[in-house]
Amino acid sequence: MERRSALKNIGGLFLLPTLPAFSLSADKKPVLRVAHITDVHLKNQFNAPARFVKCLHHLQSQSPKIDLVLNGGDIVFDMNKENISTINDQWKLVKETMKNECNLPVHYCLGNHDIWWNENTKGDVFYGKKYAMDKLQLVKPYYSLVKNGWKIIVLDSTHLDIDNTWYIGKLGDEQLAWLKDELETTNAEMPVMVMSHIPILTALLMIEDDIVNKWTMLGGDMHTDTSKIINLFYQHPNVKLCLSGHLHMRDKVVYNGVTYLCNGAVSGAWWEGNRRETAPGYALVDLHADGSFEEQYVNY
Repeated sequence: MERRSALKNIGGLFLLPTLPAFSLSADKKPVLRVAHITDVHLKNQFNAPARFVKCLHHLQSQSPKIDLVLNGGDIVFDMNKENISTINDQWKLVKETMKNECNLPVHYCLGNHDIWWNENTKGDVFYGKKYAMDKLQLVKPYYSLVKNGWKIIVLDSTHLDIDNTWYIGKLGDEQLAWLKDELETTNAEMPVMVMSHIPILTALLMIEDDIVNKWTMLGGDMHTDTSKIINLFYQHPNVKLCLSGHLHMRDKVVYNGVTYLCNGAVSGAWWEGNRRETAPGYALVDLHADGSFEEQYVNY
């Protein structure tokens, strides 16, 4: 797939190829335990339904118990230029699987594969994000919630580029203004975790195989408004953690006191093994009252 590209100069990034498991100290128990699943790409092929059920059962067997699940998008295999029958089947499978196999509350954000961008059907009721939002019962594609003393902000990071031929990662003026207001009206003592589908900041684009003397950051692979967002976070030190997916690989970047986790993919390489060195998995995040956290990537 061709993606719009933009050159980015990035400093102060740390790519951690291995992220060891952790142990919680006795005097620091989490107030909220979250499972972050992303890029499930569910369809009735590749034995994907059974493997996703295995993932759901695995995370629900964790001890201590998980309080909620954050689904980071690319929920179905693909809505891009698919016919409506295929789309209906994929979403029916999602609904039945979650109803039958998951007893935890789940909050969703939209991925690029959850959006109908068939240029021949712009007048259709399914065009854009409406179909997926209806299935997920989302009034807006971005929103926030408060749980156990933490604010969780869910962003909508996938938008058509200016030529309307493909997507790029960004918030847009309206959503950026909303995010500013959301942070300004949040108690400065309340820690904040952000979830987007496309990474706000990642080092993974530096490990592509065809790099020679420079890095080209693709606008569909990382947010193109990164500088605006990280500047906003700098003004609000209670923003502690950002979760994303999209790239199907795992990395951890720490910049200006904010940790950015790109948390692999439940589907791995679209249900055909590992994506480079990252196995199929999900993230387990323990959030503490003081704004600190512990995290690990779990190969289910």
